[in-house]
Amino acid sequence: MKNYRDHIPCSMAYATAKRSAGFLTKGSLLVPLLAVLLLSACSTAPIVTGPVEPPLRRYEDLVKPGQPNMLDVKDSVEGFNRGSYRFNYYFDEYLYRPIVRGYEFITPNYVEDRVSDAIDNLGEITNLTNNLMQFNLKAAGITVSRFVINSTIGVGGLWDQAKKMGLNRQTEDFGLTLGHYGSGSGTYLMLPVLGASNVRDTTGLVADVATSNYLGPVAWINDSTFTYAYSGIYAVDRRHRIPFRYRQTGSPFEYELIRSLYTMKRDYDIGQTGEVK
Repeated sequence: MKNYRDHIPCSMAYATAKRSAGFLTKGSLLVPLLAVLLLSACSTAPIVTGPVEPPLRRYEDLVKPGQPNMLDVKDSVEGFNRGSYRFNYYFDEYLYRPIVRGYEFITPNYVEDRVSDAIDNLGEITNLTNNLMQFNLKAAGITVSRFVINSTIGVGGLWDQAKKMGLNRQTEDFGLTLGHYGSGSGTYLMLPVLGASNVRDTTGLVADVATSNYLGPVAWINDSTFTYAYSGIYAVDRRHRIPFRYRQTGSPFEYELIRSLYTMKRDYDIGQTGEVK
Protein backbone atom coordinates (compact mmCIF):
# COMPACT_ATOMS: atom_id res chain seq x y z
CA MET A 1 0.00 0.00 0.00
CA LYS A 2 1.48 3.37 -1.04
CA ASN A 3 1.66 6.23 1.40
CA TYR A 4 -0.63 9.14 0.70
CA ARG A 5 1.11 12.52 1.07
CA ASP A 6 -1.36 14.99 -0.35
CA HIS A 7 -0.65 17.87 2.03
CA ILE A 8 2.18 20.43 1.91
CA PRO A 9 3.65 21.15 5.39
CA CYS A 10 2.92 24.65 6.66
CA SER A 11 6.60 25.60 7.10
CA MET A 12 7.47 24.52 3.56
CA ALA A 13 4.58 26.51 2.07
CA TYR A 14 5.55 29.61 4.04
CA ALA A 15 9.24 29.35 3.05
CA THR A 16 8.33 28.87 -0.60
CA ALA A 17 6.09 31.93 -0.56
CA LYS A 18 8.83 34.02 1.07
CA ARG A 19 11.51 33.01 -1.45
CA SER A 20 9.21 33.60 -4.41
CA ALA A 21 8.36 37.07 -3.18
CA GLY A 22 11.97 38.12 -3.62
CA PHE A 23 11.73 37.87 -7.38
CA LEU A 24 8.79 40.24 -7.55
CA THR A 25 8.73 43.99 -7.18
CA LYS A 26 7.80 45.50 -3.87
CA GLY A 27 4.10 46.20 -3.58
CA SER A 28 3.17 43.88 -6.45
CA LEU A 29 -0.29 42.36 -6.13
CA LEU A 30 1.20 39.00 -7.03
CA VAL A 31 3.00 38.78 -3.69
CA PRO A 32 -0.04 38.36 -1.44
CA LEU A 33 -1.79 36.32 -4.13
CA LEU A 34 1.12 33.88 -4.34
CA ALA A 35 1.27 33.61 -0.57
CA VAL A 36 -2.43 32.86 -0.33
CA LEU A 37 -2.24 30.18 -3.01
CA LEU A 38 0.71 28.41 -1.42
CA LEU A 39 -0.56 28.65 2.12
CA SER A 40 -3.96 27.32 1.03
CA ALA A 41 -2.24 23.98 0.54
CA CYS A 42 -1.25 24.01 4.18
CA SER A 43 -2.98 21.32 6.21
CA THR A 44 -2.56 19.90 9.63
CA ALA A 45 -4.37 16.67 8.69
CA PRO A 46 -2.38 13.57 9.59
CA ILE A 47 -0.71 11.62 6.83
CA VAL A 48 -2.71 8.49 6.08
CA THR A 49 -0.64 5.34 5.83
CA GLY A 50 -1.24 1.65 6.06
CA PRO A 51 -3.96 -0.61 4.68
CA VAL A 52 -7.70 0.22 4.87
CA GLU A 53 -9.71 -2.08 7.14
CA PRO A 54 -12.35 -4.14 5.28
CA PRO A 55 -16.04 -3.80 6.30
CA LEU A 56 -17.18 -6.05 9.14
CA ARG A 57 -20.21 -7.24 7.16
CA ARG A 58 -20.87 -7.43 3.46
CA TYR A 59 -24.18 -7.83 1.68
CA GLU A 60 -22.88 -11.01 0.01
CA ASP A 61 -22.20 -12.59 3.41
CA LEU A 62 -25.78 -12.11 4.60
CA VAL A 63 -27.70 -13.20 1.49
CA LYS A 64 -28.05 -16.77 0.36
CA PRO A 65 -26.40 -17.66 -2.97
CA GLY A 66 -28.74 -17.20 -5.92
CA GLN A 67 -31.07 -14.88 -4.01
CA PRO A 68 -31.72 -11.62 -5.88
CA ASN A 69 -30.17 -8.45 -4.55
CA MET A 70 -33.12 -6.62 -3.02
CA LEU A 71 -31.23 -3.34 -3.04
CA ASP A 72 -31.08 -3.53 -6.83
CA VAL A 73 -34.65 -2.68 -7.84
CA LYS A 74 -35.60 -2.18 -11.48
CA ASP A 75 -36.49 1.48 -11.93
CA SER A 76 -36.88 2.10 -15.65
CA VAL A 77 -38.75 5.40 -15.27
CA GLU A 78 -36.72 6.85 -12.41
CA GLY A 79 -37.03 10.41 -13.69
CA PHE A 80 -40.83 10.24 -13.60
CA ASN A 81 -40.75 8.46 -10.24
CA ARG A 82 -38.55 11.06 -8.59
CA GLY A 83 -40.76 13.85 -9.92
CA SER A 84 -43.81 12.04 -8.58
CA TYR A 85 -42.03 11.57 -5.25
CA ARG A 86 -41.47 15.33 -4.96
CA PHE A 87 -45.09 16.03 -5.94
CA ASN A 88 -46.33 13.56 -3.33
CA TYR A 89 -44.30 15.31 -0.63
CA TYR A 90 -45.87 18.71 -1.31
CA PHE A 91 -49.35 17.27 -1.87
CA ASP A 92 -49.16 15.25 1.33
CA GLU A 93 -47.58 17.98 3.46
CA TYR A 94 -49.75 20.91 2.40
CA LEU A 95 -53.11 19.35 1.43
CA TYR A 96 -53.65 15.70 2.31
CA ARG A 97 -52.28 15.61 5.86
CA PRO A 98 -53.83 18.95 6.92
CA ILE A 99 -57.24 17.53 5.96
CA VAL A 100 -56.49 14.34 7.90
CA ARG A 101 -55.27 16.32 10.92
CA GLY A 102 -58.52 18.30 10.87
CA TYR A 103 -60.46 15.03 10.81
CA GLU A 104 -58.42 13.70 13.73
CA PHE A 105 -58.88 16.94 15.69
CA ILE A 106 -62.67 17.04 15.51
CA THR A 107 -63.30 13.28 15.64
CA PRO A 108 -62.93 11.33 18.90
CA ASN A 109 -60.64 8.30 18.74
CA TYR A 110 -63.56 5.99 19.44
CA VAL A 111 -65.44 7.30 16.40
CA GLU A 112 -62.32 7.04 14.24
CA ASP A 113 -62.06 3.35 15.14
CA ARG A 114 -65.71 2.78 14.23
CA VAL A 115 -65.20 4.43 10.83
CA SER A 116 -62.13 2.26 10.17
CA ASP A 117 -63.98 -0.92 11.10
CA ALA A 118 -66.92 -0.03 8.86
CA ILE A 119 -64.64 0.68 5.87
CA ASP A 120 -62.77 -2.59 6.45
CA ASN A 121 -66.09 -4.44 6.48
CA LEU A 122 -67.18 -2.88 3.19
CA GLY A 123 -63.80 -3.75 1.69
CA GLU A 124 -64.14 -7.47 2.40
CA ILE A 125 -65.38 -7.99 -1.16
CA THR A 126 -61.87 -7.65 -2.63
CA ASN A 127 -60.46 -9.94 0.06
CA LEU A 128 -63.07 -12.53 -0.84
CA THR A 129 -62.54 -12.39 -4.60
CA ASN A 130 -58.74 -12.60 -4.30
CA ASN A 131 -58.82 -15.46 -1.81
CA LEU A 132 -61.12 -17.34 -4.19
CA MET A 133 -58.80 -16.66 -7.14
CA GLN A 134 -55.93 -18.04 -5.08
CA PHE A 135 -58.08 -21.10 -4.23
CA ASN A 136 -57.61 -20.36 -0.56
CA LEU A 137 -61.07 -21.61 0.34
CA LYS A 138 -60.54 -21.56 4.09
CA ALA A 139 -59.55 -17.87 4.02
CA ALA A 140 -62.52 -17.16 1.73
CA GLY A 141 -64.85 -18.88 4.22
CA ILE A 142 -63.43 -16.79 7.08
CA THR A 143 -63.95 -13.63 5.02
CA VAL A 144 -67.62 -14.48 4.40
CA SER A 145 -68.11 -15.29 8.09
CA ARG A 146 -66.48 -12.02 9.11
CA PHE A 147 -68.72 -10.01 6.79
CA VAL A 148 -71.90 -11.68 8.05
CA ILE A 149 -70.96 -11.38 11.73
CA ASN A 150 -69.75 -7.79 11.53
CA SER A 151 -72.69 -6.67 9.37
CA THR A 152 -75.19 -8.05 11.88
CA ILE A 153 -73.78 -8.33 15.39
CA GLY A 154 -71.27 -5.60 14.60
CA VAL A 155 -74.05 -3.24 13.46
CA GLY A 156 -73.08 -2.67 9.84
CA GLY A 157 -69.39 -3.28 10.53
CA LEU A 158 -69.00 -0.49 13.08
CA TRP A 159 -67.53 -3.07 15.48
CA ASP A 160 -65.20 -5.90 14.47
CA GLN A 161 -66.93 -8.60 16.50
CA ALA A 162 -65.50 -11.33 14.27
CA LYS A 163 -61.96 -10.53 15.37
CA LYS A 164 -63.00 -11.00 18.99
CA MET A 165 -64.16 -14.48 17.97
CA GLY A 166 -60.73 -15.31 16.54
CA LEU A 167 -61.58 -14.63 12.89
CA ASN A 168 -58.80 -12.39 11.63
CA ARG A 169 -59.06 -10.31 8.46
CA GLN A 170 -57.71 -12.22 5.45
CA THR A 171 -56.30 -9.24 3.56
CA GLU A 172 -55.46 -9.86 -0.09
CA ASP A 173 -55.33 -7.82 -3.28
CA PHE A 174 -55.04 -8.60 -6.97
CA GLY A 175 -51.37 -7.57 -7.06
CA LEU A 176 -50.65 -10.32 -4.53
CA THR A 177 -52.79 -12.73 -6.53
CA LEU A 178 -50.73 -12.04 -9.66
CA GLY A 179 -47.54 -12.53 -7.65
CA HIS A 180 -48.95 -15.75 -6.19
CA TYR A 181 -49.09 -17.17 -9.71
CA GLY A 182 -45.56 -16.08 -10.55
CA SER A 183 -46.10 -12.73 -12.20
CA GLY A 184 -43.02 -10.52 -12.04
CA SER A 185 -43.23 -7.12 -10.40
CA GLY A 186 -42.09 -5.17 -13.46
CA THR A 187 -40.49 -1.80 -13.01
CA TYR A 188 -40.90 0.20 -9.83
CA LEU A 189 -43.43 3.03 -9.91
CA MET A 190 -44.05 5.99 -7.63
CA LEU A 191 -47.67 6.85 -8.35
CA PRO A 192 -48.91 10.42 -7.84
CA VAL A 193 -50.84 10.65 -4.53
CA LEU A 194 -51.02 6.84 -4.16
CA GLY A 195 -47.32 6.34 -3.50
CA ALA A 196 -44.98 3.37 -4.02
CA SER A 197 -46.05 0.64 -6.42
CA ASN A 198 -44.88 -1.32 -9.46
CA VAL A 199 -46.40 -2.44 -12.76
CA ARG A 200 -47.90 -5.62 -11.28
CA ASP A 201 -49.39 -3.89 -8.23
CA THR A 202 -50.74 -0.98 -10.29
CA THR A 203 -52.51 -3.48 -12.53
CA GLY A 204 -53.86 -5.16 -9.42
CA LEU A 205 -55.04 -1.84 -8.03
CA VAL A 206 -57.05 -1.13 -11.18
CA ALA A 207 -58.62 -4.60 -10.97
CA ASP A 208 -59.50 -4.20 -7.28
CA VAL A 209 -61.08 -0.78 -7.88
CA ALA A 210 -63.17 -2.26 -10.70
CA THR A 211 -64.23 -5.14 -8.44
CA SER A 212 -65.24 -2.73 -5.69
CA ASN A 213 -67.18 -0.56 -8.13
CA TYR A 214 -69.13 -3.45 -9.67
CA LEU A 215 -69.50 -5.76 -6.67
CA GLY A 216 -68.83 -3.56 -3.63
CA PRO A 217 -70.71 -0.86 -1.74
CA VAL A 218 -70.68 1.57 -4.66
CA ALA A 219 -72.70 -0.97 -6.67
CA TRP A 220 -75.03 -1.76 -3.76
CA ILE A 221 -76.09 1.87 -3.39
CA ASN A 222 -76.24 3.37 -6.85
CA ASP A 223 -76.08 6.98 -5.78
CA SER A 224 -73.46 9.55 -6.79
CA THR A 225 -73.64 11.37 -3.44
CA PHE A 226 -72.90 8.16 -1.57
CA THR A 227 -70.07 7.35 -3.97
CA TYR A 228 -68.36 10.71 -3.41
CA ALA A 229 -68.90 10.56 0.35
CA TYR A 230 -67.57 7.00 0.60
CA SER A 231 -64.54 7.80 -1.56
CA GLY A 232 -63.70 10.87 0.52
CA ILE A 233 -64.07 9.09 3.86
CA TYR A 234 -62.07 6.14 2.55
CA ALA A 235 -59.21 8.42 1.43
CA VAL A 236 -59.07 10.26 4.76
CA ASP A 237 -59.27 7.06 6.82
CA ARG A 238 -56.59 5.40 4.69
CA ARG A 239 -54.14 8.24 5.31
CA HIS A 240 -55.15 8.41 8.97
CA ARG A 241 -53.97 4.82 9.46
CA ILE A 242 -50.61 5.27 7.73
CA PRO A 243 -47.98 6.89 10.02
CA PHE A 244 -45.48 7.42 7.17
CA ARG A 245 -44.43 10.95 6.24
CA TYR A 246 -42.34 11.90 3.23
CA ARG A 247 -38.82 13.15 4.12
CA GLN A 248 -39.29 12.02 7.69
CA THR A 249 -36.16 9.86 7.76
CA GLY A 250 -33.85 12.80 7.13
CA SER A 251 -31.84 10.62 4.77
CA PRO A 252 -30.75 11.97 1.36
CA PHE A 253 -31.41 8.46 0.06
CA GLU A 254 -35.01 8.19 1.25
CA TYR A 255 -36.25 7.59 -2.30
CA GLU A 256 -34.01 4.52 -2.63
CA LEU A 257 -34.94 3.39 0.89
CA ILE A 258 -38.68 3.49 0.18
CA ARG A 259 -38.14 1.70 -3.12
CA SER A 260 -36.22 -1.16 -1.48
CA LEU A 261 -38.51 -1.52 1.54
CA TYR A 262 -41.64 -1.54 -0.59
CA THR A 263 -40.23 -4.22 -2.88
CA MET A 264 -39.12 -6.40 0.02
CA LYS A 265 -42.47 -6.00 1.80
CA ARG A 266 -44.47 -7.00 -1.27
CA ASP A 267 -42.24 -10.01 -1.93
CA TYR A 268 -42.76 -11.09 1.67
CA ASP A 269 -46.54 -10.67 1.36
CA ILE A 270 -46.57 -12.76 -1.82
CA GLY A 271 -44.76 -15.51 0.08
CA GLN A 272 -47.60 -15.47 2.64
CA THR A 273 -50.42 -15.84 0.10
CA GLY A 274 -52.35 -19.07 0.26
CA GLU A 275 -52.08 -19.17 4.05
CA VAL A 276 -54.68 -18.36 6.68
CA LYS A 277 -53.70 -15.35 8.75
